[in-house]
Amino acid sequence: MAWIWSAEPGPGTEVTAEDLEAAGIGTRFDDQAAAEAWLATDWEVLADLGVTEVSLFEEDRLVYGPMSLLAE
Repeated sequence: MAWIWSAEPGPGTEVTAEDLEAAGIGTRFDDQAAAEAWLATDWEVLADLGVTEVSLFEEDRLVYGPMSLLAE
């Protein structure tokens, strides 16, 4: 099984699929821990692109999310 993050850009933000892919969205991780470790180190890159929420999937099954990347 693969673990994959999806991303939602904020309203009015123009982020291309290529930008998200270059930032790591769509990367297939072997387990949940590896996926979460990646997000823990790279979430700011996504936020800088304008991503405001992410969700974690195990193949097609939503594990959790959407989870905000906005600092509150």
